[in-house]
Amino acid sequence: MDTVISARGLSKRYKDKMALDGCDFSVASGRIVGLIGPNGAGKTTAIKAILGLTPYEGELDVLGLDPFSRRHQLMQQVCFIADVAILPRWLRVSEAIDYVEGVHPRFDRARCERFLAATEIKRKSRVRELSKGMVAQLHLALVMAIDARLLVLDEPTLGLDILYRRRFYEQLLNDYFDQTRTILITTHQVEEIEHLLTDLLFIKSGKIALSASMDEVAARYCQVLVGQDRLEAARALKPIAERRMLGKSALLFDGLTPEQAREFGEVHQVGVADLFVAIMGGGVA
Repeated sequence: MDTVISARGLSKRYKDKMALDGCDFSVASGRIVGLIGPNGAGKTTAIKAILGLTPYEGELDVLGLDPFSRRHQLMQQVCFIADVAILPRWLRVSEAIDYVEGVHPRFDRARCERFLAATEIKRKSRVRELSKGMVAQLHLALVMAIDARLLVLDEPTLGLDILYRRRFYEQLLNDYFDQTRTILITTHQVEEIEHLLTDLLFIKSGKIALSASMDEVAARYCQVLVGQDRLEAARALKPIAERRMLGKSALLFDGLTPEQAREFGEVHQVGVADLFVAIMGGGVA
């Protein structure tokens, strides 16, 4: 399996703050990776480094290129959607299509038109006349029509209602993703995308707190609903998090075997949000 992104000792300092502090991680081809962390954890800085938008210390390889020194070549193979649509408000939809077709050699106009045909977006409309959801649809159609190997999404559905958010990710999965493309997503709405993800990268205070596939997460972590009579015995096995749930205590364990877990109560698979709170929050949810 080819490696799309490889970072070793990736670091970035802003004056007295270490935004990235010796990060080691890799992203393989054909994966959908969630880069998840609290505000100020270093997500945006990591994305800027991957896209060649900021210098850094350490080693970083994206599609076989140094992203900062060879950004022009890199952008032929990478697409990016930010949390705030950057399309000029005076621009017409048809002009946006013309522009992208003119600047990107791997843009497929017919493919873009097919995506837009499934929406209510009119070609003569200006961006300012579109709802925020429509702007996101337009942006996605422009990006999905580019034959890119890596797609980076930074809070792409921020501010959209649940219908547009769901439609956005359905289109992304059904009409864009295949085994040759890789998607890196940052979002705070982890419950909505965890079924899409193949891998997790948790970042905390500029350091990688977890790097694992979803299969590894399922095998490594479990959550057990424990009654009061077994609670102290379960706590003796040192869960990484505990919270109240359905009148019982939900204990999250790292490395407990299924046989051990079943001795204490009902065993559940751990959701990404619960795992995030456990690792980032220090135990008590």
